[in-house]
Amino acid sequence: MFSHCSVLLLSMFSLTPLSLALPFEQRGFWDFGIDGDGGGLMTMMMRDEEEGSAVEELPPPEFPVCPFGCHCQLKVVQCSDLGLTEVPKNIPAETKLLDLQNNRISELKENDFKGLANLYALSLVNNKISKVHPRAFIPMQHLQKLYFSRNLLTAIPKNLPPSLVELRIHENRIKKVAEGTFSSLGIMNCIEMGGNPIQNSGFEPGAFKGLKLNYLRISEAKLTGIPKDLPDNLHELHLDHNEIQAIELEDLSRYKHLYRLGLGNNRIRMIENGSLSYLPNLRELHLENNRLSRVPRGLPDLKYLQVVYLHSNNISQVNVDDFCPRRFGTKRSFYNGISLYANPVQYWEVQPAAFRCVNDRLAIHFGNYKK
Repeated sequence: MFSHCSVLLLSMFSLTPLSLALPFEQRGFWDFGIDGDGGGLMTMMMRDEEEGSAVEELPPPEFPVCPFGCHCQLKVVQCSDLGLTEVPKNIPAETKLLDLQNNRISELKENDFKGLANLYALSLVNNKISKVHPRAFIPMQHLQKLYFSRNLLTAIPKNLPPSLVELRIHENRIKKVAEGTFSSLGIMNCIEMGGNPIQNSGFEPGAFKGLKLNYLRISEAKLTGIPKDLPDNLHELHLDHNEIQAIELEDLSRYKHLYRLGLGNNRIRMIENGSLSYLPNLRELHLENNRLSRVPRGLPDLKYLQVVYLHSNNISQVNVDDFCPRRFGTKRSFYNGISLYANPVQYWEVQPAAFRCVNDRLAIHFGNYKK
Protein backbone atom coordinates (compact mmCIF):
# COMPACT_ATOMS: atom_id res chain seq x y z
CA MET A 1 0.00 0.00 0.00
CA PHE A 2 1.58 3.24 -1.08
CA SER A 3 0.76 6.56 0.46
CA HIS A 4 -0.32 9.55 -1.62
CA CYS A 5 3.22 11.06 -1.45
CA SER A 6 4.81 7.74 -2.55
CA VAL A 7 2.50 7.42 -5.58
CA LEU A 8 3.20 10.98 -6.62
CA LEU A 9 6.96 10.45 -6.29
CA LEU A 10 6.81 7.27 -8.43
CA SER A 11 4.78 9.00 -11.10
CA MET A 12 7.31 11.81 -11.30
CA PHE A 13 10.21 9.36 -11.75
CA SER A 14 8.27 7.44 -14.41
CA LEU A 15 7.98 10.57 -16.55
CA THR A 16 11.77 11.08 -16.65
CA PRO A 17 13.75 8.74 -18.89
CA LEU A 18 16.68 7.15 -17.08
CA SER A 19 19.06 8.31 -19.82
CA LEU A 20 18.31 11.98 -19.00
CA ALA A 21 19.25 11.75 -15.29
CA LEU A 22 22.58 13.62 -15.19
CA PRO A 23 24.87 14.06 -12.18
CA PHE A 24 24.54 17.28 -10.09
CA GLU A 25 26.62 20.21 -11.36
CA GLN A 26 27.36 23.32 -9.27
CA ARG A 27 26.30 26.49 -11.08
CA GLY A 28 27.35 30.10 -10.75
CA PHE A 29 25.20 32.81 -9.19
CA TRP A 30 23.71 34.04 -12.46
CA ASP A 31 23.33 30.56 -14.10
CA PHE A 32 20.19 29.74 -12.12
CA GLY A 33 18.20 32.16 -14.26
CA ILE A 34 19.16 30.68 -17.66
CA ASP A 35 16.53 27.90 -17.81
CA GLY A 36 12.82 28.61 -18.00
CA ASP A 37 10.30 30.39 -20.20
CA GLY A 38 11.56 33.05 -22.52
CA GLY A 39 15.18 31.98 -22.26
CA GLY A 40 15.66 32.88 -18.61
CA LEU A 41 16.93 35.97 -16.79
CA MET A 42 20.35 36.02 -18.43
CA THR A 43 18.87 35.81 -21.97
CA MET A 44 16.46 38.62 -21.17
CA MET A 45 19.27 40.86 -19.86
CA MET A 46 21.35 40.21 -23.00
CA ARG A 47 18.40 41.02 -25.27
CA ASP A 48 17.61 44.24 -23.38
CA GLU A 49 21.21 45.36 -23.75
CA GLU A 50 21.15 44.73 -27.52
CA GLU A 51 17.80 46.55 -27.99
CA GLY A 52 18.76 49.47 -25.79
CA SER A 53 16.21 48.72 -23.11
CA ALA A 54 15.75 51.30 -20.36
CA VAL A 55 16.01 48.55 -17.74
CA GLU A 56 19.33 49.03 -15.91
CA GLU A 57 21.64 46.11 -15.40
CA LEU A 58 21.41 44.65 -11.93
CA PRO A 59 24.48 45.55 -9.81
CA PRO A 60 26.74 42.71 -8.72
CA PRO A 61 26.33 41.51 -5.15
CA GLU A 62 28.24 43.55 -2.54
CA PHE A 63 30.85 41.83 -0.38
CA PRO A 64 32.88 43.42 2.50
CA VAL A 65 36.21 44.84 1.33
CA CYS A 66 39.27 43.88 3.34
CA PRO A 67 42.87 44.92 2.54
CA PHE A 68 44.95 42.12 1.07
CA GLY A 69 46.54 39.97 3.75
CA CYS A 70 44.57 41.59 6.59
CA HIS A 71 41.89 40.00 8.73
CA CYS A 72 38.58 41.87 9.03
CA GLN A 73 35.85 40.97 11.48
CA LEU A 74 33.28 42.88 13.51
CA LYS A 75 34.67 46.32 12.57
CA VAL A 76 38.17 45.23 13.54
CA VAL A 77 40.88 45.28 10.86
CA GLN A 78 44.04 43.46 11.83
CA CYS A 79 47.06 44.04 9.59
CA SER A 80 49.90 43.35 12.01
CA ASP A 81 53.10 41.42 11.23
CA LEU A 82 52.68 41.61 7.44
CA GLY A 83 55.83 43.51 6.51
CA LEU A 84 53.78 46.46 5.23
CA THR A 85 55.72 49.54 4.11
CA GLU A 86 52.66 51.82 3.96
CA VAL A 87 49.12 52.02 5.28
CA PRO A 88 46.97 49.63 3.19
CA LYS A 89 44.19 50.88 0.95
CA ASN A 90 40.50 49.92 0.98
CA ILE A 91 40.12 49.91 4.76
CA PRO A 92 36.35 49.62 5.44
CA ALA A 93 34.78 52.94 6.44
CA GLU A 94 33.00 51.36 9.42
CA THR A 95 36.28 50.18 10.99
CA LYS A 96 36.52 50.86 14.73
CA LEU A 97 39.91 49.33 15.51
CA LEU A 98 42.85 49.29 13.09
CA ASP A 99 45.90 47.25 14.03
CA LEU A 100 49.06 48.07 12.03
CA GLN A 101 51.69 47.15 14.59
CA ASN A 102 54.89 45.22 13.85
CA ASN A 103 55.29 46.36 10.25
CA ARG A 104 57.78 48.52 8.31
CA ILE A 105 55.70 51.63 7.72
CA SER A 106 57.98 54.67 7.52
CA GLU A 107 55.56 57.51 6.74
CA LEU A 108 51.94 58.51 7.29
CA LYS A 109 50.58 60.40 4.29
CA GLU A 110 47.75 62.92 4.14
CA ASN A 111 45.12 60.52 2.77
CA ASP A 112 46.18 57.30 4.50
CA PHE A 113 43.16 57.42 6.82
CA LYS A 114 40.71 59.15 4.54
CA GLY A 115 37.12 58.10 5.19
CA LEU A 116 37.85 56.52 8.58
CA ALA A 117 35.71 58.91 10.61
CA ASN A 118 34.45 56.08 12.83
CA LEU A 119 37.87 54.86 13.94
CA TYR A 120 38.11 54.46 17.73
CA ALA A 121 41.59 52.95 18.22
CA LEU A 122 44.70 52.94 16.02
CA SER A 123 47.82 50.91 16.79
CA LEU A 124 51.06 51.79 14.98
CA VAL A 125 53.39 50.22 17.54
CA ASN A 126 56.79 48.94 16.39
CA ASN A 127 57.08 50.41 12.91
CA LYS A 128 59.70 52.74 11.40
CA ILE A 129 57.60 55.89 11.22
CA SER A 130 59.67 59.06 11.17
CA LYS A 131 57.38 61.37 9.17
CA VAL A 132 53.70 62.22 9.72
CA HIS A 133 51.79 64.58 7.44
CA PRO A 134 50.22 67.46 9.43
CA ARG A 135 46.77 66.47 8.15
CA ALA A 136 47.11 62.71 8.48
CA PHE A 137 44.79 62.50 11.52
CA ILE A 138 42.21 65.07 10.38
CA PRO A 139 39.68 62.47 9.04
CA MET A 140 39.54 60.58 12.36
CA GLN A 141 36.89 62.58 14.18
CA HIS A 142 36.20 60.00 16.89
CA LEU A 143 39.64 58.52 17.54
CA GLN A 144 40.19 58.00 21.27
CA LYS A 145 43.23 55.71 21.53
CA LEU A 146 46.45 56.22 19.57
CA TYR A 147 49.36 53.83 20.15
CA PHE A 148 52.55 55.17 18.55
CA SER A 149 55.26 53.50 20.62
CA ARG A 150 58.55 52.13 19.28
CA ASN A 151 58.91 54.22 16.15
CA LEU A 152 61.41 56.84 14.93
CA LEU A 153 59.50 60.04 15.64
CA THR A 154 61.52 63.11 16.62
CA ALA A 155 58.43 65.18 17.50
CA ILE A 156 54.86 64.58 18.60
CA PRO A 157 52.61 64.67 15.49
CA LYS A 158 50.62 67.85 14.85
CA ASN A 159 46.83 68.20 14.76
CA LEU A 160 46.02 65.24 16.98
CA PRO A 161 42.27 64.42 16.96
CA PRO A 162 40.37 66.53 19.56
CA SER A 163 38.56 63.36 20.64
CA LEU A 164 41.82 61.70 21.74
CA VAL A 165 41.75 60.26 25.28
CA GLU A 166 44.89 58.09 25.36
CA LEU A 167 48.27 58.63 23.65
CA ARG A 168 51.15 56.19 24.03
CA ILE A 169 54.24 57.42 22.26
CA HIS A 170 57.11 56.03 24.33
CA GLU A 171 60.39 54.70 22.92
CA ASN A 172 60.76 57.14 20.04
CA ARG A 173 63.40 59.85 19.46
CA ILE A 174 61.47 62.84 20.74
CA LYS A 175 63.71 65.57 22.19
CA LYS A 176 61.28 68.48 22.24
CA VAL A 177 57.62 69.13 23.02
CA ALA A 178 56.84 72.32 21.14
CA GLU A 179 54.49 75.09 22.20
CA GLY A 180 50.88 74.27 21.33
CA THR A 181 51.55 70.56 20.76
CA PHE A 182 48.38 69.61 22.64
CA SER A 183 46.39 72.76 21.90
CA SER A 184 43.78 70.86 19.88
CA LEU A 185 42.98 68.55 22.81
CA GLY A 186 40.69 69.17 25.76
CA ILE A 187 40.43 66.38 28.32
CA MET A 188 42.67 63.31 28.25
CA ASN A 189 43.11 60.34 30.52
CA CYS A 190 46.66 59.20 29.71
CA ILE A 191 49.86 60.27 27.96
CA GLU A 192 52.76 57.82 28.02
CA MET A 193 55.92 59.35 26.55
CA GLY A 194 58.74 57.59 28.38
CA GLY A 195 61.80 56.20 26.69
CA ASN A 196 62.47 59.41 24.74
CA PRO A 197 65.75 61.38 25.09
CA ILE A 198 63.96 64.49 26.33
CA GLN A 199 65.54 66.93 28.78
CA ASN A 200 63.93 69.57 30.98
CA SER A 201 64.72 72.21 28.37
CA GLY A 202 62.80 70.14 25.81
CA PHE A 203 59.45 71.31 27.18
CA GLU A 204 58.67 74.65 25.59
CA PRO A 205 56.40 77.04 27.55
CA GLY A 206 52.78 76.41 26.65
CA ALA A 207 53.38 72.85 25.40
CA PHE A 208 50.49 71.58 27.58
CA LYS A 209 48.46 74.78 27.63
CA GLY A 210 44.72 74.14 27.93
CA LEU A 211 45.10 70.39 28.40
CA LYS A 212 43.32 68.61 31.26
CA LEU A 213 45.19 65.38 31.90
CA ASN A 214 44.81 62.61 34.47
CA TYR A 215 47.96 60.48 33.98
CA LEU A 216 51.41 61.42 32.62
CA ARG A 217 54.53 59.28 32.48
CA ILE A 218 57.93 60.51 31.31
CA SER A 219 60.17 57.67 32.46
CA GLU A 220 63.56 56.61 31.09
CA ALA A 221 64.25 60.09 29.72
CA LYS A 222 67.00 62.59 30.56
CA LEU A 223 65.24 64.76 33.11
CA THR A 224 67.45 66.31 35.79
CA GLY A 225 64.55 67.88 37.68
CA ILE A 226 60.76 67.92 37.89
CA PRO A 227 59.38 69.83 34.86
CA LYS A 228 57.58 73.02 35.89
CA ASP A 229 55.07 73.46 33.07
CA LEU A 230 53.17 70.18 33.00
CA PRO A 231 49.33 70.16 33.30
CA ASP A 232 48.41 71.46 36.76
CA ASN A 233 45.41 69.13 37.11
CA LEU A 234 47.41 65.88 37.02
CA HIS A 235 46.37 63.05 39.34
CA GLU A 236 49.30 60.79 38.50
CA LEU A 237 52.83 61.83 37.56
CA HIS A 238 55.55 59.24 36.93
CA LEU A 239 59.13 60.41 36.38
CA ASP A 240 60.95 57.20 37.27
CA HIS A 241 64.29 56.15 35.74
CA ASN A 242 65.59 59.66 35.11
CA GLU A 243 68.53 61.72 36.40
CA ILE A 244 66.72 63.85 38.99
CA GLN A 245 69.06 64.74 41.85
CA ALA A 246 66.95 66.91 44.15
CA ILE A 247 63.44 68.16 44.85
CA GLU A 248 63.45 71.86 45.62
CA LEU A 249 60.80 73.80 47.47
CA GLU A 250 58.79 75.05 44.47
CA ASP A 251 59.15 71.98 42.25
CA LEU A 252 55.81 70.47 43.24
CA SER A 253 53.84 73.66 43.93
CA ARG A 254 52.00 73.40 40.61
CA TYR A 255 50.74 69.84 41.10
CA LYS A 256 48.39 70.11 44.08
CA HIS A 257 45.95 67.50 42.77
CA LEU A 258 48.42 64.60 42.65
CA TYR A 259 47.45 61.42 44.46
CA ARG A 260 50.28 59.30 43.04
CA LEU A 261 53.86 60.49 42.44
CA GLY A 262 56.55 58.23 41.01
CA LEU A 263 60.19 59.30 41.45
CA GLY A 264 61.82 55.91 41.81
CA ASN A 265 65.13 54.99 40.19
CA ASN A 266 66.60 58.49 40.10
CA ARG A 267 69.59 60.07 41.87
CA ILE A 268 67.71 62.04 44.50
CA ARG A 269 69.86 62.94 47.50
CA MET A 270 67.86 65.79 48.94
CA ILE A 271 64.19 66.73 49.35
CA GLU A 272 63.91 70.28 50.60
CA ASN A 273 61.79 70.79 53.73
CA GLY A 274 58.24 71.82 52.83
CA SER A 275 58.36 70.45 49.30
CA LEU A 276 55.78 67.75 50.00
CA SER A 277 53.37 70.17 51.69
CA TYR A 278 52.10 71.16 48.21
CA LEU A 279 50.60 67.67 47.78
CA PRO A 280 47.73 67.53 50.30
CA ASN A 281 45.89 64.75 48.43
CA LEU A 282 48.87 62.42 47.92
CA ARG A 283 48.07 58.71 48.46
CA GLU A 284 51.17 56.98 47.09
CA LEU A 285 54.80 58.11 46.95
CA HIS A 286 57.60 56.26 45.11
CA LEU A 287 61.16 57.17 46.13
CA GLU A 288 62.80 53.75 45.88
CA ASN A 289 66.25 53.26 44.36
CA ASN A 290 67.53 56.75 45.09
CA ARG A 291 70.30 58.16 47.31
CA LEU A 292 68.33 59.49 50.27
CA SER A 293 70.10 59.40 53.63
CA ARG A 294 66.96 60.02 55.70
CA VAL A 295 63.19 59.74 55.58
CA PRO A 296 61.82 62.83 53.78
CA ARG A 297 60.37 65.48 56.07
CA GLY A 298 56.69 66.29 55.86
CA LEU A 299 55.22 62.78 55.58
CA PRO A 300 53.23 63.05 58.85
CA ASP A 301 51.40 66.10 57.47
CA LEU A 302 50.05 64.22 54.44
CA LYS A 303 46.66 63.18 55.79
CA TYR A 304 45.80 60.71 53.02
CA LEU A 305 49.21 59.15 52.36
CA GLN A 306 48.90 55.36 52.50
CA VAL A 307 51.90 53.88 50.65
CA VAL A 308 55.57 55.00 50.75
CA TYR A 309 58.35 53.25 48.85
CA LEU A 310 61.77 54.04 50.34
CA HIS A 311 63.68 50.82 49.74
CA SER A 312 67.15 50.76 48.23
CA ASN A 313 68.31 54.12 49.58
CA ASN A 314 70.98 55.10 52.15
CA ILE A 315 68.63 55.60 55.12
CA SER A 316 70.42 54.67 58.35
CA GLN A 317 67.92 55.95 60.92
CA VAL A 318 64.14 56.15 61.41
CA ASN A 319 62.93 58.63 64.02
CA VAL A 320 59.74 58.29 66.03
CA ASP A 321 58.00 61.15 64.17
CA ASP A 322 59.20 60.44 60.64
CA PHE A 323 55.93 58.88 59.46
CA CYS A 324 53.20 59.66 61.99
CA PRO A 325 51.91 62.96 63.42
CA ARG A 326 52.17 63.54 67.13
CA ARG A 327 48.50 64.40 67.58
CA PHE A 328 46.08 61.50 67.37
CA GLY A 329 43.38 61.89 64.70
CA THR A 330 45.38 64.22 62.49
CA LYS A 331 45.99 61.55 59.88
CA ARG A 332 42.84 60.55 57.99
CA SER A 333 44.25 57.42 56.30
CA PHE A 334 46.59 54.99 58.01
CA TYR A 335 49.49 53.49 56.08
CA ASN A 336 48.95 50.27 54.15
CA GLY A 337 52.58 49.87 53.16
CA ILE A 338 56.01 51.28 54.05
CA SER A 339 59.05 49.70 52.38
CA LEU A 340 62.44 50.25 54.01
CA TYR A 341 64.38 47.17 52.99
CA ALA A 342 67.81 47.43 51.35
CA ASN A 343 68.70 50.38 53.62
CA PRO A 344 71.44 50.45 56.30
CA VAL A 345 68.85 51.00 59.06
CA GLN A 346 68.63 48.24 61.69
CA TYR A 347 65.01 47.39 62.31
CA TRP A 348 65.58 46.50 65.97
CA GLU A 349 66.84 50.03 66.59
CA VAL A 350 63.57 51.59 65.39
CA GLN A 351 61.04 52.36 68.11
CA PRO A 352 57.67 50.63 67.57
CA ALA A 353 55.94 53.98 68.14
CA ALA A 354 57.41 55.20 64.84
CA PHE A 355 54.72 53.12 63.09
CA ARG A 356 51.79 53.94 65.36
CA CYS A 357 49.71 55.12 62.37
CA VAL A 358 50.21 51.93 60.33
CA ASN A 359 47.26 49.59 59.81
CA ASP A 360 49.16 46.37 60.46
CA ARG A 361 52.70 45.37 61.32
CA LEU A 362 52.83 43.32 58.10
CA ALA A 363 52.59 46.59 56.18
CA ILE A 364 56.15 47.48 57.21
CA HIS A 365 58.82 45.91 55.05
CA PHE A 366 62.34 45.71 56.44
CA GLY A 367 65.10 43.48 55.18
CA ASN A 368 68.73 42.62 55.52
CA TYR A 369 71.04 45.37 54.34
CA LYS A 370 74.00 44.24 52.25
CA LYS A 371 76.69 46.74 51.42
